[in-house]
Parts: sequence; structure tokens; C-alpha cells
Amino acid sequence: MAAAGGGLMGSALATGAAQADATIAINPSATYGTWEGWGTSLAWWANVFGARDDFADIFFTTKSTTYHGTALPGLGLNIARYNLGACSWNSVNGESMSASPNIPSFKQIEGYWQDWTNEDPASSSWKWTADATQRAMLQKAAQRGAITELFANSPMWWMCLNHNPSGASDGGDNLQSWNYRRHASHLASVALYAKQNWGVSFKTVEAFNEPSSSWWTATGTQEGCHMDAAVQAAVLPYLRSELDKRGLTATEISASDETSYDLARTTWNSFSSTTKGYVDQVNVHGYQGSGGRRDLLYTDVVTTAGKALWNSETGDSDATGLTLAGNLLYDFRWLHPTAWVYWQVMDPSTGWATIAYDASSLQPGTVQTKYYVLAQFTRHIRPGMTILDTGVSYAAAALDRQAKRLVIVAANTSSSATTLTFDLSRFSSVTGSSEGLVPRWNTVTTGGTDLYTQHTDTYLSGKTISAPFAAKSIQTLQVDGVTE
Repeated sequence: MAAAGGGLMGSALATGAAQADATIAINPSATYGTWEGWGTSLAWWANVFGARDDFADIFFTTKSTTYHGTALPGLGLNIARYNLGACSWNSVNGESMSASPNIPSFKQIEGYWQDWTNEDPASSSWKWTADATQRAMLQKAAQRGAITELFANSPMWWMCLNHNPSGASDGGDNLQSWNYRRHASHLASVALYAKQNWGVSFKTVEAFNEPSSSWWTATGTQEGCHMDAAVQAAVLPYLRSELDKRGLTATEISASDETSYDLARTTWNSFSSTTKGYVDQVNVHGYQGSGGRRDLLYTDVVTTAGKALWNSETGDSDATGLTLAGNLLYDFRWLHPTAWVYWQVMDPSTGWATIAYDASSLQPGTVQTKYYVLAQFTRHIRPGMTILDTGVSYAAAALDRQAKRLVIVAANTSSSATTLTFDLSRFSSVTGSSEGLVPRWNTVTTGGTDLYTQHTDTYLSGKTISAPFAAKSIQTLQVDGVTE
């Protein structure tokens, strides 16, 4: 993760939040790909709670699960990003890991290749019992149907110039050049072992995490490693080679998980066509918030290069979820990813968390309003749906062609109530369910009882649907009987 970037999106892009009654015309002829899904990274929360089936059900199914006496609607996440650790506490020829004095233990993830003297995964240089708790949640997620991605915040400590998996003293490059291939080998070996022993087939493997950022230092609070674009370009062919020689030719490579939309574009455009050829999926983090040229990144990656594009990590400190909804809707409007991944669904910070926990006692705590905001999106815009254009940055639409169901998720981020009308006249048929009923789910972020609450009081009028939106609220509308 990274510190959030700032700045409002330029006026050339922003259409703004709904400030007054407005009509939104949904265009079924302008589409932005097939939705792959929603996810979360597992470390660090799964390093604490990975053995718990209730959290696996809460996050990776849509069924109702009782938590602290309350029935929670499962988020239905179907992507789990597994963090390959960089830490170990052994000594190798008198050398050992140099740990940052500021990293808490639950953010120290144990890696598998602990001894550089032997590359054979069957040798004593490897410890396959490591990272048992995070790995348990990985397996639970996979058993519940999740797509999985393997990523590394840092190479193993012994691959780092200063043996510190939190970064170099000056925030500069910290991966030893003679270990470029070995970093790739570690990732590929774990991918193969997971397939053969854990029942997990990683769809993608990512060798970097915010690699161009300079905040990965020896006194940091987590694992991290600066690797400039030239180092990334040197590692990528090794990663493809190491995967292929293990028979993992179908395993795709994602890169580069830069912290912001603009930095992702800079890194991507610095790569040669050969380097770009190793990358199947461009991952970007959403820490630029409402800023950044999402549209230009989409053009460069999807339109020009024909690559998949994921927002593979994002988060914010607003526990209400209103910021999450606003930034996510900006992504639907301008970035057009086919997957969206929240950083930590559980976190010691109540702002960042959907469910908080205590950093000292490691006891789970309160469900935040942000959880119910996220549910508006994740429970309704489902894998396989086609993302449609709405023309505005405060509403997203997705069509399930087989079920003939249109889903609209919209936010009123203003401090005044409003009514939004959705014009569906470009569809050939719009019937709704019984008597034109359009079920809606509502979350008001300012408090109260409307936390992902279903309402059955809204009906079609011809091919339009109007719904009242309270101040600072998010709603989902489900329109059945819709054909293009």
C-alpha cells in the first residue's frame, strides 16, 4: 500500500457528483469489457485471521454470515491476492535479515526460499510450512471460487542489497542484480508448488509492488523494495522464463502495481515493445484518489496495447465509504478496469477497514459503514457482466445479458438530497419484474438504519426509472427484463 495521492481530477474529465436532480442515459452500445470481479489482498489481515471460516464466508461468498450477533451480507469477492513474503529469521553463513525497527510483526510475512545455497524447492533451503495463516485464507478463498494472484512486496531479504526487506536506506534500488533471476525463480517455484500442493492455480504473477516509489526505506513500516523501470524490465523476461520452464505457460504476468494512474502510465510507456510483450495484464493502484488521468492510462494500456487492466489495490481512510464510492465510480467512468481490488478488508485503522481489528490484541471489532457501501457494488455487479457507459462519473451500469438484468449503482456525494432518473430508452426491451418493480438497495453513509437495506417501492415508468437519493448515499437499482 502507499500514502494516498492528492489532487482533484482536471475539469476536462470531471463531470462532478450529482448536485441536483439529473437524468442519466445508459448506452448499451458503448461497452467496456466483461467484468472479472472484486477482490482484496490477503496480507496482512489474513496473516492474522486466515484460519477463520466465518471471514472466508463474509468476504468470499454472498451468503449471510452471523458476525458479532449481526447477519452480514457476504461481499462476494472473487479475487484473492496472495503476498509472497520476504522475511525469515534464520541465519545463512553468518548472515541474517536486517529488520526495520518500525515494522509490526503481523506485517512481516515469512517467505519460502530462506537459504540461497540451494535453489531446489525440495532442499532444506526452502521452508514450505511458512506463512501458514495467510496461506490458509488463500486456500479458503480458492475453495470458494476465487481467482488468485501471487505478488511480492519485496524480494527475500537475502536478495536485497542491505538484507532489509523494508527497503534501502535511501529508498533506492535494493534488489541485487545477481538476484534478478532468483527473485523470479522464487515466485515461479511458489506458483508451481501451490498448484501441486495447495489446490491453488495462480492466474497471474506480479513481481513488483509500487516499485518506482521512493518511500521503501530501511526504517519503513512494511515490506517494500524500490525497483526502477530498468530493473523491472530486466526481471520480467526472467519471470516468463522461470514460469515456462516449470510448465506454467498459461500463468500470466501482471505489472507493475505502481501507486498511481499517472505513474503507471509513465512506467508502462518507458517499456520497450519487447518488455511490454512479457506483460499480459497491467495492474495499477488507486492511491491518486480522484486525481490522475485514468482515461489516458486506459487508452495506452487497453486501446493501444490490447492488455487487460486491473485496479489491483486501493484504499482510503474514510470509514463512511463515501470516498470509496466516489473513487470507484471515477474508475468505472474513466479507467474502465475489469477488476477492482480493495487493499485490506480488515485493518487496525477503522478508516481503512471494512471490519476493524485491534492492532495490539489482534481481536476483530466493528463493521464499518464502508463495508455496506462496498456491498452495493460487489454483490450486484458480478463476474461475466458487461460494463456499460453512463456518461457520468457518479453512476455505473452493468448488464447480465443471459439473465436480462441491468444493474445500476449510483452515488449522491453531495450534502443535499436529490432524485436521479435513469433513461433506458436505448434498450429494445425494459419490463422490470412484477408490475415493473425495480428493487433497490440503499446505504446512507451519515448513519442510521439504512445500511444496504432493500426497498420495494420503485417502479418503471415506460423506459425510465427515478429514485430519490438521500444526501451522501449510495444506491443499487436492479432492472429485470432488459434486452439490447
